[in-house]
Amino acid sequence: MPTWSFRFQLGQYVRTSLWILPVLGLALGALLGEGALALDDMVGIPTGWRYTATTATGVLTAIVGAMVALLGFVVTIGVLVVQQATGTLSPRYMRLWYRNRLQKAVLSLFAGTFAFAFTLLRRIGPGTVPDLGVTLAGLAVAVSLVMLLVYLNRFVHDLRPVAIADRVRRTGLRVLGTSLQAQGRCTLLDEAAHPGHGTPADVVRSTDGGALQGMDVGGLTRAAARHDCVLVVAHRVGDFVPPGAVLIEVHGAPRTPPDARGLAGLVALGAERTVEQDPAFALRVLVDIAARALSSAVNDPTTAVQVLNHVDAFLHAVGRSELRGRHVFGDADGVPRAVVPGRSWEEYLELGVTEVREYGVGSLQVCRRLRALLEGLLSGVPAERRPAVRRQLTLLDAAVEREFPDAFRRSLARAADRQGIGGGSPSPAAPPRHGPR
Repeated sequence: MPTWSFRFQLGQYVRTSLWILPVLGLALGALLGEGALALDDMVGIPTGWRYTATTATGVLTAIVGAMVALLGFVVTIGVLVVQQATGTLSPRYMRLWYRNRLQKAVLSLFAGTFAFAFTLLRRIGPGTVPDLGVTLAGLAVAVSLVMLLVYLNRFVHDLRPVAIADRVRRTGLRVLGTSLQAQGRCTLLDEAAHPGHGTPADVVRSTDGGALQGMDVGGLTRAAARHDCVLVVAHRVGDFVPPGAVLIEVHGAPRTPPDARGLAGLVALGAERTVEQDPAFALRVLVDIAARALSSAVNDPTTAVQVLNHVDAFLHAVGRSELRGRHVFGDADGVPRAVVPGRSWEEYLELGVTEVREYGVGSLQVCRRLRALLEGLLSGVPAERRPAVRRQLTLLDAAVEREFPDAFRRSLARAADRQGIGGGSPSPAAPPRHGPR
């Protein structure tokens, strides 16, 4: 029976694959073509909708060639997206772009129309013309053209960094909400329910290593209940686990030794992080886009400010969410069975602002927007999470102090402004100018 890890990896492959749906479209187009041929033999076609063999051959041949050309066009656009993402955005964004459903739908429609028209071509002969199929092929071309226009409109608008940042933020927040709901399906106990790890009775080690992409919390809980032990995952989602490192610790005195291979199959390791159970990965992509905009090669602080808007919204949502340093899951009787490391508010906050502060401290508008972000968090998150925000404000003050020795520019950089510059925040009076006017 396939392990949970295998099924998780398979789902990842299907969601990020660009060829599976088009191949299914080819198969479906061929089947629909056969169905149209059978229906054409049973249904009488009005005289006005009949075609000569020459006309039908020309129409279907043109459709086949056009679909092949449109498939190449969409693939070319995909190559441009890859170049844009790796050059000016973030290579990590490609993990999300591969999931674009509209692009897969367009490729599938083009491939299906190609297969449909090609299937009809073999039935054309002297006195034998699939009139209904030719008409349906024409309608499929019309739908394909509409879908192409929709795709081009989406492509033109969504390739902007701010649109990509909005999509990444929404994806991350959806994953955050899903993760919290998934935890709710298991019995979530207080962190103190399992007070300490102690010395494990046994350990499960990784074989090939890789980034921890996800884990089956319910499966871990059930496995621990069967063996009457506590399973502690040694790494959290997003960590890279070296080959041979401890993956799971077995605590207590199990009735029977757990199957190490079966337990390892409840944790998915892969080549890189994914967003399925790792909302911090979305924040990582946002910060990467902002940092790339602040690099000397791009030098676009306004884009960084726009991305900070979405970092701001993400941190506000995280700040109001229930976060735990570790999640303790119990069985139906409330006995601790699985312990999974979590991510704290301080870690989310540090991830969201540290690199932007370090790379963007030389930009007035980045400093001002970052201060507005932190001051907004002071009033938007619970009181117990505000000390971490104040520490980040202190670090921002220190960075501005180092970067701007001039008192006037330092005062400008210390003003909070949600637009970076021009957002209505009062600016200090300019120093008097000396000399002749």
